[in-house]
Amino acid sequence: MKTIDISWRRYVLPEINNEGWRFVGIFAAVTALLAMIWQPLGWIGLVLTVWCFYFFRDPERVTPEIEDVVVSPADGIVQMITKVKAPEELGLGDAKFTRVSVFMSVFNVHVNRAPAQGKIIKSVYVPGKFVNATLDKASKDNERQLLAMKTKNGKTICFVQIAGLIARRILCEATEGMEYKAGERFGLIRFGSRLDVYLPEGVEPQVCLGQTMIAGESVIANLGSAAEAVKGVIR
Repeated sequence: MKTIDISWRRYVLPEINNEGWRFVGIFAAVTALLAMIWQPLGWIGLVLTVWCFYFFRDPERVTPEIEDVVVSPADGIVQMITKVKAPEELGLGDAKFTRVSVFMSVFNVHVNRAPAQGKIIKSVYVPGKFVNATLDKASKDNERQLLAMKTKNGKTICFVQIAGLIARRILCEATEGMEYKAGERFGLIRFGSRLDVYLPEGVEPQVCLGQTMIAGESVIANLGSAAEAVKGVIR
């Protein structure tokens, strides 16, 4: 029988992304300075340092081994599901897609994961504004990193990292020609943001508005399935 080790460390001292250590160090140094000025300020700084540590946590995830699976690239809430064209910067013409937007709050894990298995065929960085990522116009106005992937079954999907009101840095390790398996880490956005996944025509999302997503684990769709879009009820 297979088991998973669920120890106290998994929850109290999780692994954190390497990008986070310098920020934790900065927060800790400022906390020490504040404590010397006035002890109550030191306690506030300590709380913020702990928050910074947990912000950069990078837990392992269990990706379903399902043929043609599309998983969520981010932790968060499904905030929009819309029929649209692919971002024009990716040069995919008038092809129709279903965009599934996952919004990440400052309390979510912010490590991003590849939504499907395939090869990156286009990567475009677009500088822009930092308006609230929950707004639809953020997909066109905000700073963003756009990626197009030719999946294992030959279909093209897109996924986009979008900076938000607080986010000020998109980190993307994916470059053209790189191959990924579904659920593999490819980037990070610092301090609140959004991830959009563009499903090709004929592939309907198997998630609902308001549903909670876990990066690398929650199934958004299956590229080989003709299943209808899922509808949900808030209870």
